[in-house]
Amino acid sequence: MPERPVQFLQRRTSRRNAQLLLNLLLGLITIVVIFTVLFQLTMLWEGRSYSYITGLYWTLSTMTLLGFGDIVFVSDLGKIYSLVVLFTGITFLLVLLPFAFVQLFQSSARAPRELAKGTRDHVIITHRGAVTNTLLSILQNYKMPYVLVEPDLAEALDLLDHGFKVVHGNLDDPETFKKVHASDAALVAATSTDATNTSITYAVRTISDKVPVVATAHSSGAAQILKIAGCNQVLALDEILGNSLARRVIGGDAMAHIIGEIDDIFIAEATAMGTPIVGKTLSEIRLPDLVGATVVGVWQKGEYQNARADTKITTQTALVIAGSREQIDLYNQMFCIYNAVSKPVLIIGGGNVGTTMGRALAQRKVDYKIIEKSLIRLQQNDSYIHGNAMNTEVLDLAGIKDAPAVAITTHDDNINLYLTTLCRHLNPDMQIIARATNERTIQLLHKAGCDFVMSYASIGANSIFNFLQNGNILMVTEGVDVFKVKLPKSLKGKKIAETTIRKDCGCSIIGVAQDGTMAINPAPSLKLEEGSDIVLIGTVASEAKFLKDYPTK
Repeated sequence: MPERPVQFLQRRTSRRNAQLLLNLLLGLITIVVIFTVLFQLTMLWEGRSYSYITGLYWTLSTMTLLGFGDIVFVSDLGKIYSLVVLFTGITFLLVLLPFAFVQLFQSSARAPRELAKGTRDHVIITHRGAVTNTLLSILQNYKMPYVLVEPDLAEALDLLDHGFKVVHGNLDDPETFKKVHASDAALVAATSTDATNTSITYAVRTISDKVPVVATAHSSGAAQILKIAGCNQVLALDEILGNSLARRVIGGDAMAHIIGEIDDIFIAEATAMGTPIVGKTLSEIRLPDLVGATVVGVWQKGEYQNARADTKITTQTALVIAGSREQIDLYNQMFCIYNAVSKPVLIIGGGNVGTTMGRALAQRKVDYKIIEKSLIRLQQNDSYIHGNAMNTEVLDLAGIKDAPAVAITTHDDNINLYLTTLCRHLNPDMQIIARATNERTIQLLHKAGCDFVMSYASIGANSIFNFLQNGNILMVTEGVDVFKVKLPKSLKGKKIAETTIRKDCGCSIIGVAQDGTMAINPAPSLKLEEGSDIVLIGTVASEAKFLKDYPTK
């Protein structure tokens, strides 16, 4: 169906072109009106009178080189005026109009091929995809400079018109990375195919041996090759995703499972089901007094909420706990007797992600079963069940109704949505974890009943940014981050209780590093001193709002 005019104008490129054409048209109309009025005045000076329609007719005829027929000036002043109108028309027809169309539609003239001299501490992105789209959002939130190198001219222009910082150049050409000042960059991110990433790495290393290069890899073999080529860090996203999903599995017990660490602050999650804290509020369980750790947030049916004193714990609640390793261990000593199960966790999909997840669960001594429909991937051991998980009989055979958790790891988001709905219908109380390929599917998976969702894009982007920031950000799960920043100037000298961060942004301070020590779950009376670092937890949206409202520079 043809694009409607409104849709056409909504595109940035179209708006730019429309604005240039409009400016040109307005300029032409202004000149024609002025010449029409001057025609009238000059004719009056010669003692003749014509209508404005006649003046417009004469002006357009003269400017388009069709005039000097039925209406002519007889005085020298009139002839000089006629020459001015004539040369103005020639200028418009032969110079301005062709130049305007070149500016509008000629490609190569608008595509930058190098960065300005002196550019440094920027991130060089060599491929625009799911991972780098998320990375770009993070870089923009943290106000970090970047450049996107694009070898395809048409794509480079489209990105340029959409507001991206782009340089057009070949990815296997060292000269390209010389022009984007790779030797002075903070990081080069290679997130394309394994072969392309290898070429990028060699091209960068021709220019500089010092700039950090982080690349993604689709297999362990490719990771080895990329390291040989000169990558500082290689992200095997299948393995990272599989291990991340495994950390999310509560497994039916009430233990606090550590999902990440940032500056000696451990973040763990624990289910409340089957424990005596169900039905109580966070203030009533007095967790800080008992173990020292603090509940900083809760999950309720897949939705993250900041912890409040009056937050009520239900059988569907998962606690997000922050504390030291010793405090988490003490929590587990208190709750290890509750809700123990022996039924296996189900993993749907026996690809790289599913098998990695199985190995990670085995290390935790958590029993699991992998449902796989492909005979090629099927391994001959008791952990594998052959069949299509979209078949209810296969799920029943695997023990879906008694399983404490299921992880859905297929590449197809539509299948994952179907399986989430099916599993939630068959076992309303189980934990459901899923992977997402497209970020737009994350919300749908939560709506279908998924408790936790992890995506390639977020894991890859956060891993790259973590390398860049020396581990200053931790993705708790999709949409929730723990992040460390320098203390903003507006908070210096204030006590934590005097700040309005939580009210303004929805973030909570869970750690303060000052005088060489980290205060975990600091008291509200703690004064924030100049030079301190603060660690916060919140959703991605609240993180972005904090960085905007509380600049650190």
